[in-house]
Amino acid sequence: MTSSELWTRATADRYDAEETEMSSAAVLEPTLGFLAELAGDGRALEFAIGTGRVGVPLRERGVPVVGIELSEHMAAVLRRKIGEDKLPVTVGDMTSTVVPGEFTLVYLVYNTITNLLTQDEQVECFRNAARHLEPGGRFVVELGVPPLQFLPPGQIAVPFDVSERHIGLDTFDLVEQILVSHHFTREGDDGRYRRDNSRHRYAWPAELDLMARIAGLELERRVADWDGAPFAQDSTKHISVWRKPV
Repeated sequence: MTSSELWTRATADRYDAEETEMSSAAVLEPTLGFLAELAGDGRALEFAIGTGRVGVPLRERGVPVVGIELSEHMAAVLRRKIGEDKLPVTVGDMTSTVVPGEFTLVYLVYNTITNLLTQDEQVECFRNAARHLEPGGRFVVELGVPPLQFLPPGQIAVPFDVSERHIGLDTFDLVEQILVSHHFTREGDDGRYRRDNSRHRYAWPAELDLMARIAGLELERRVADWDGAPFAQDSTKHISVWRKPV
């Protein structure tokens, strides 16, 4: 078991409803196009597949998808959408769980590598990706750039969402590279809010490149979004592609 926090049944059951924007066509279409092109005629493995936000529609595009998911509750929500015969999912952690066969693509989206709270575990995630890739295959990670430039001296929190029904902010431990995302979600019209938080280990692009080298992978491409915009100094996230040498 890794240091990743385990998603509960209650969290899994409301996950899709709270992530409607991330499940919209505007977000998913470029994501699916990017991944399908890299998968080609081969198979794809999604680490931390969750409720299948990406894996299910990618499978519907004709890409054979296999998933690994730590939370049984998240996997159960996915299973309501698609059968095991069409999209197999193994319950386990993405640092060491091995599924049969080789893949042209292994991918990890929506900042999920930060669920691993130590550098060693993140390195093992890269090694596990390389273990599953066929020669020439790619490992793709979607990850935000840590917003530390918004931290003035003495401040430890950065808001990332202030809307009518949700307030979100991140607090930072700069020594351990740990951020905690705090969520205050309005549940009704009587002023009640639900408070949730989750811990993450943020990592810089250059740090991930070193992890990839340790795993025997080479950086092939880094872009700012799924549409392929150039990655620049002011980019808020990156899509990075590492290739297993032939």
